[in-house]
Amino acid sequence: MPMPSRLGRYAVRRRIGSGGFATVWLAYDEQLDSPVAVKVLADNWTEDQAVRQRFLEEGRFLRKVESPYVVSVYDAGELEDGRPYLVMSYADQGTLADRLEVLALTSGQALEVVRQVGAGLQALHVRGVLHRDVKPANVLFRTVEEGGRTEVRAMVADLGLGKALDMSSRLTMIAGTPSFVAPEQAQGEPLDPRADQYSLAALTYLMLCGRAPYSHASLAAAAAPGAPPALSTPDRDFPPEVDAVVRRGLAPDREDRWPDVAAYVEALAAALGPDADAGPSGPWLPLDPELTQPGARPSPLPPSRPLAEPVPPRRTRRRVLGAVAGLLALAVGLGIGYAVEQRRDAEISITDDTGTLSVTVPSDWDRARSPRMWQAPDGGGEFPALSVGTTADWTDVATTAQGVFLGILPGDELPEQVPQHPECDGADEPVDDTIDDNATRTVVYTRCPGGVTVERIVQLASNRLLWVQVRSADRATATAVLDDVEAHGY
Repeated sequence: MPMPSRLGRYAVRRRIGSGGFATVWLAYDEQLDSPVAVKVLADNWTEDQAVRQRFLEEGRFLRKVESPYVVSVYDAGELEDGRPYLVMSYADQGTLADRLEVLALTSGQALEVVRQVGAGLQALHVRGVLHRDVKPANVLFRTVEEGGRTEVRAMVADLGLGKALDMSSRLTMIAGTPSFVAPEQAQGEPLDPRADQYSLAALTYLMLCGRAPYSHASLAAAAAPGAPPALSTPDRDFPPEVDAVVRRGLAPDREDRWPDVAAYVEALAAALGPDADAGPSGPWLPLDPELTQPGARPSPLPPSRPLAEPVPPRRTRRRVLGAVAGLLALAVGLGIGYAVEQRRDAEISITDDTGTLSVTVPSDWDRARSPRMWQAPDGGGEFPALSVGTTADWTDVATTAQGVFLGILPGDELPEQVPQHPECDGADEPVDDTIDDNATRTVVYTRCPGGVTVERIVQLASNRLLWVQVRSADRATATAVLDDVEAHGY
């Protein structure tokens, strides 16, 4: 949407960010002389009562909590065109995701983030609210004046997936960020606060050792996570007590975790010891103008199914290229000049553990790979899969990371609809094609956070489909990766 001059009584300064469900604007409260963040429901969702209700519930959940470690909602309203909006705290020091992109946190800084985020989650739980999507992008930092000096405060944000505990005990939508979501949440089971504790433990692991405990490509993979690697790395060594605390927080069975978030935070602080405490002088997290973001990045609701998509099988590279012809025609029709681009010299070919699936990608994509089997949606069973990306959370709809996911699943016909991507602002018409009697369906989503997302599904055999998703900065790279996907044995 174009930048409005005002949203309600708030003067708009600039856009902070946007996703598939909302746009967030930096605005100014002239009456109170203060900057605020105004989150407005996207106009294409105004008539969808379920999405509208979820948007308003976020505001209600946040208003239930009086905590300095939870983003505050100051006001709510409705624009003339019927779109609701929420007026919230403005986070002038960006997100934890921003910080981790440019510097590693010390043990003391990580512990302080855990303490403050834990305090925010505990406040939500006391008020009967689950967050359900604790991850780096949903931890915001803002500056506050405390005791005559400037401090940086961490706040829990974005309750787009939040649920009242009484509702979560009866009905749970399967959603969340795969690398941080609790197994019971990925399985669609009733939830309690230990699901948020699991996500906080995954966040702890990331901050302490510089990598996430898991690089799940889908919620199906998150449903059966297995044991994470050891917390210690050659660069950062931690006592066994610290590893034990975090592993208990990451226990697949919630009954084996800590009783609550407060108990987990207390145990972590004791295991790290006094040397990990943040120093008494100056902000525990330094103010850095280069790091400062204009506000919180909205995190749209992820799709209910794992991100992925099918692709052409058992064809040589030349034959598979024909499957892209429809995409080429569409691109030319849009005036994009969609020529086959010269592939980068640095490429790498990767095969899954079973030898069924392989793909060639730019070498810088091979930073996080998972060649293991996956659980097909709707309890369809375990099948070969392969995920490769520039980061472990490349499937997160809010990131600009790139990657490809391949997964075989049961099916005797193409689905009516490929996975949707509301985080993208545009989508081409679906392209149905037949290559050597193999039916395919492809959709290209455009103006996505990282560029383009291509969803494709192919009928491999009478009872097998291949599902492929590619996220890339440009169409040419996405097409080249699709061209280099192979399924063996079909």
